[in-house]
Amino acid sequence: MPSVILERNRKKRLEQGHPWVYAGEVASVEGNPEAGGLVDVLNHQGRFLAVGYYNPASQIRVRIVSQGPLAIMDTAFFAERFANCLQHRNRFLPGADAYRLVYGEADFLPGLIVDRFGDILVVQLLTLGMDKRRAEIVEALVQVMAPRGIYERSDVSVRELEGMEQTTGLLYGECPRHVTVSENGLKLVVDIEEGQKTGYFFDQRENRASIAPLMKGWGGRSGITLQEIETEEGSLQTLPVNKSGKHVTFPYWDGATVLECFSHTGSFTLHACKYGAKKVTCLDVSAHAIESAKVNVELNGFSDRVEFVVDDAFAYLRNQVKGLEERSERATVASGTETASAAANPKSGGKTAKTDTSKPMTAGGGRTWDVVILDPPAFAKTKSAVAGACRGYKDINLHGMKLVNEGGYLVTASCSYHMQPDLFLETIADAAKDAGKVLRLVEWRAAGKDHPQILGVNEGHYLKFAIFEVRSKK
Repeated sequence: MPSVILERNRKKRLEQGHPWVYAGEVASVEGNPEAGGLVDVLNHQGRFLAVGYYNPASQIRVRIVSQGPLAIMDTAFFAERFANCLQHRNRFLPGADAYRLVYGEADFLPGLIVDRFGDILVVQLLTLGMDKRRAEIVEALVQVMAPRGIYERSDVSVRELEGMEQTTGLLYGECPRHVTVSENGLKLVVDIEEGQKTGYFFDQRENRASIAPLMKGWGGRSGITLQEIETEEGSLQTLPVNKSGKHVTFPYWDGATVLECFSHTGSFTLHACKYGAKKVTCLDVSAHAIESAKVNVELNGFSDRVEFVVDDAFAYLRNQVKGLEERSERATVASGTETASAAANPKSGGKTAKTDTSKPMTAGGGRTWDVVILDPPAFAKTKSAVAGACRGYKDINLHGMKLVNEGGYLVTASCSYHMQPDLFLETIADAAKDAGKVLRLVEWRAAGKDHPQILGVNEGHYLKFAIFEVRSKK
């Protein structure tokens, strides 16, 4: 078998389980390895380290598939790996019919993603080494999973870095465009042909469930309390009663008001409703995404508690904050006290700012919520984009936390690998300082159990998820 010999002075990441060999780590190549073919990886002394597939056109020159000798990646090889993947999911997600079945490097199959949607599988072949074994992969998936259909969604730009074109299409059997699956007791319709990535983001499954404690316990803010009242039949029952002493019949009287930004198919919206939210605002810039969210909301019977907004999240959040600030200024002026702007302006002589409260507000919005959820797409897909990503994350989190009712919660996430956890938390802390807020971290999570992480492979530690309680400094 052809061999790749590594530089003497390279970092010993490979010995620590990292599956990539970069071009700059390669000292020489022996034999004539085929692009996408297997090679032995040797250290500078000629000692065997691993076997991987080779691509001279990629900066990641070799991707490791075995720590021991391996002659061929045939159907039997893939079938064994897929069986191990299925065993892991069955152990940690018993009874689930939708999850990430194969998670690339973390499942020892670099460059391959397989998502299960019931009896339909969606495949991404991200590298040349996997693309050249398309037939073996499909055959092995049929053997292990017995799917009704397999659909390819290799319409990702990373393929171009491997010297390949983007491609989609049917690989096996029959695949309807829309597939209905379940998650945490909810039903979801997934568009496997036009939805983002493979149609759905499984990595937040456990994180979506973690918002359950935030959705109830808000009735007291409206003056609603549980009291014993006498029914028409003469019996005593403990029922919710408002300030006027009237029985509150709305079943979600104790629920939170929730804003979900970057909603995609409305997954957090569905979970908020499931766990008892009173009203949810579901927002995405994509009209197609909102239509998908509407279908899922209707499917689960939550339509009466959800409003849908098609808008840019950055603009929407800013507009709500602007309206909130204008409303606060009007209230201050109407009460006849100094405004902060007048006090800060020496030329005003300390006089109240001249705001005509009879005129309509210039800014719309001014709404607040008990829980604000921010789950944006990756802002930093390269290391050079980190500075811009920090500005983006600070912007949405600063405005988002300003719209959280006192003592409410900010739920925020980042799926940018280059946005490391410490930097993400530092960015949110900067936003809190500028917003005049004190944050208490009550939950910190990563990707779910169908997205395992290899220790030492930092590239797999991409998802950061946090829940903060939000309080004002004053």
